[in-house]
Amino acid sequence: MATSNLRRRIIAALLASFIVPLKAWAARWNQQAFEAPDVAAAKQALAMHDVYKDQDHVHAQIEIVAPEFAENGTVVQVEIMSRIANTTAIALFAPKNPVPLIANFSFANGGKPFLITRIKLAESQTLEVVVQADGKYYQAERYIAVSEGGCG
Repeated sequence: MATSNLRRRIIAALLASFIVPLKAWAARWNQQAFEAPDVAAAKQALAMHDVYKDQDHVHAQIEIVAPEFAENGTVVQVEIMSRIANTTAIALFAPKNPVPLIANFSFANGGKPFLITRIKLAESQTLEVVVQADGKYYQAERYIAVSEGGCG
């Protein structure tokens, strides 16, 4: 019996030690950006200003791998890689989704700015990828045609 009580106390202490870091992580979550009704409001909440959109230069630096056509918008795989030096964040927007900011990834301590994720798309639309590097913002886009929306 004493061993059982000791085991419970140890497990409770371990669980409690994880709650504090989770609360700190949740505090950094930008609720206003993720609840924004449109891309402009989400970018404003993320303090994204003067987004550079020179298509030829930026598309060479930001690679978006996604299908041209998705039969079902419920699961669409997207790969993003930034070749812009000192990339610290990548945000993914789907303007026609009910919640346009899909994700905002941060990279620290020289992390490789590459990600693979699966997203939902409400309908055919142009994905917007915004990369933050050295305090500047760069945007690339990719159109995906969807036959059956996934945000219904």
